[in-house]
Amino acid sequence: MRMEDSKILGLFFERSEQAIEELDRKHGPAVRRTAANILKDRLDVEECVSDTYLRTWNSIPPQAPDPLAGYVCRIAHNLAIDRYHANTAQKRNSSYDLVLEELEECIPSGMSVETELEVKELGAAINRFLGNLSKEDRFLFVRRYWYADPVRDLAAMTGGSPNRISVRLFRLREELRKTLIKEGLLV
Repeated sequence: MRMEDSKILGLFFERSEQAIEELDRKHGPAVRRTAANILKDRLDVEECVSDTYLRTWNSIPPQAPDPLAGYVCRIAHNLAIDRYHANTAQKRNSSYDLVLEELEECIPSGMSVETELEVKELGAAINRFLGNLSKEDRFLFVRRYWYADPVRDLAAMTGGSPNRISVRLFRLREELRKTLIKEGLLV
């Protein structure tokens, strides 16, 4: 039986190594999937998972994240992105590059040189956009553009066809682009 997140957090605060075991038992599949959707090499994925658990161990305490699953998946996502960039400095990873290319026209270029305020404004605009979507559209958008789930997997998860999902994602990107133009964040 899986332990409740509050009890897992209690183990972290007690500095019990069982915390990592319980975290892996309960949230390991989601952490692995998050990393595997970005990194295609099995060894890179496992190293990312290990690094995720180490970073989690080092941040709890003082952090007491709620929800725990989102916290560890975000760590895994960020570590996988870092690994992805390191691995692809000279080459391309077609599946994740495709996800990034799909969003390219919606996100202003040169973000790496934008000020912190502009980045926060963009994040707030995207959060408002997501908040106005239906539950299914928000699920599709987040699973595709945060977790990098393949379109065929999204189709299987929602009971739709891959073509229907691709069209819906295209429309969502267009809506996001229009929203960002309207808010003055994209020219």
